[in-house]
Amino acid sequence: MEKYRNEGRRVPGAARAGDPAEEQGDRENRPFPLSPGPGLSEVGFMCGRYTLTQEQEALQAALGVAGLLHPRPRYNVAPTQEAPVILASPSGLQCEVMRWGLIPSWAEDPAMGSRMINARSETAHRKPSFREPFRHRRCLVPADGFYEWSEEGGRKVPFLIRLASGNPFTFAGLWERWESPERGEVRTFTILTRDAIPAIHAIHPRMPVLIPSGERERWLDPETPVPDLQDLLLRPRGEGDELSPGD
Repeated sequence: MEKYRNEGRRVPGAARAGDPAEEQGDRENRPFPLSPGPGLSEVGFMCGRYTLTQEQEALQAALGVAGLLHPRPRYNVAPTQEAPVILASPSGLQCEVMRWGLIPSWAEDPAMGSRMINARSETAHRKPSFREPFRHRRCLVPADGFYEWSEEGGRKVPFLIRLASGNPFTFAGLWERWESPERGEVRTFTILTRDAIPAIHAIHPRMPVLIPSGERERWLDPETPVPDLQDLLLRPRGEGDELSPGD
């Protein structure tokens, strides 16, 4: 895997942490992120915002999928917003738009999804909310950067993290169906996380799992055994995963 780069940017112009994610849609295309958002810093979420800024054609070529629904650059994809995910299909990879924040199929209140934006790779295979999606409904979440927050002087400072090459990549994700009495089937997703590699650990102890291009098919394959999936998520990372300082 290519090296990560920590841009090391302290992002100006952050909004208040209490701003609802639903009200931030008109601001998601600004080139700087908002603050961690409703409740994210308080409960310790580790991947609460990410970017998807590259042109459609570049994403399609890099990820090997057609039909990415990405009409404009998004510098601040936030929980409860809709975003593209990649699924396996008989005809190859396909893209669907789903809401970020997994609502378990058995949930009575869809608000539960706002607390399910991340799932721990170490335990997702046995947790009631994620157990069935882990076995049967895995996905890839395309991105080209993500934010982590470090506490400095009593305040949260966001850092943009991306590959040194600037290429897009894919997070490991899970998706689920939930039946809404008003809207019918609602599809939602979560992003899997793991212990951070050393250079990111200085900012945050956790990070999203990135699935290398050569492992995407195995991650999406419904026949891949759970132990192999966990190995893919949790295997030690080599030098290629280290962050290099931003210029």
